[in-house]
Amino acid sequence: MQTDLFLPVLNAPMPGPAAADAPRTHGARLWRPKRVLFTPDALQEEYGQQILARATALGLAVELLKSNRLTGLRGEDGRATYRTAKTTLAVVNAPAGALRLQPTPPSADYQLNLAEGCPAHCQYCYLAGSLSGPPVVRAFANLPKLLANTQAYERAGRPVSFEASCYTDVLGIEHLTGALAETVRYFAAREGGRLRFVSKYDHVETLLGLPHRGHTRARASLNAEPLARQLEGGTASIEARIGALRRLALPVAQGGGGYPVGVVLAPVMPLPDWQQHYGALLDRLQAAFDFDCDLTAEFITHRFTPGSKEVLLGWYPNTTLDLAEDTRAVKRNKFGGLKYVYSPPTMKELKTWFYAEWQRRFPRAPVQYWT
Repeated sequence: MQTDLFLPVLNAPMPGPAAADAPRTHGARLWRPKRVLFTPDALQEEYGQQILARATALGLAVELLKSNRLTGLRGEDGRATYRTAKTTLAVVNAPAGALRLQPTPPSADYQLNLAEGCPAHCQYCYLAGSLSGPPVVRAFANLPKLLANTQAYERAGRPVSFEASCYTDVLGIEHLTGALAETVRYFAAREGGRLRFVSKYDHVETLLGLPHRGHTRARASLNAEPLARQLEGGTASIEARIGALRRLALPVAQGGGGYPVGVVLAPVMPLPDWQQHYGALLDRLQAAFDFDCDLTAEFITHRFTPGSKEVLLGWYPNTTLDLAEDTRAVKRNKFGGLKYVYSPPTMKELKTWFYAEWQRRFPRAPVQYWT
């Protein structure tokens, strides 16, 4: 069972560069929620019945709800609510609003949410403050409708890209839903659409034999070794993620998946000796990708909002994550909201180094954006 035992030791001293960069190799344990809830609407969907069959086959505790409302997910306090939610999978139908796809630059043209909520315990979680209510994982049973809806957003002239990882880690729950494989198959048959997903998990076996036709780009979310150890609980090791991405990228003739792939370095943080830590990560990537493939990079620096900071400190009150506002610059959006980002000199130093070091190792692998 996934519990708070997955959380890293907090307030521990940061290891020295040599020890911190020594790679761990463990894969992620399959998430086995303590409760799997099904709403009546979800059970009317054929795909919902398929998820029910998967949960039953795994011997999970299944509850068939009498209404479409999710209740009983809150505990005595925020920590208890967090623990309950993080061990619960709710199978529901996506609401009508989910059919109005939202732009999600620079990652992709539009969001395509196959689920909401994530089983991992990342202490910088980007979902904090973005999703309402307890952070329960919600899988959408009306998947065929969500997929068919993407056709309305396709345009003549170039393929439109759809990001499946805005509000969940689709690979982390794939053994329970099968949604990612189904979506890969769907986009393989579409000329006007392309699928993108990113994950911190390594369970890619069910994706290797799919006929994707190069229409899905599989990406791994990576970080410096000490940051992954301290801040990314319940996920696969960096080494396991790199290995999984390599398997996805290898040609089919060599036992791989033949996918276009990508590296998402996120969230980039200027930790002590950051050039050495991130340099070690890039060296490991260079060693793993010693063959020709379609590889891209995306760099995302750490940022937070006042709302996400409050939520994260409720979930992880003893976190070592740097959430100091007085050392950050303020960035505002067109709606007046603000987030705290690194100062312009720090951003310039980080960007200059990462672009140079990436392009030195991977001259034919473009950087898609820095943010």
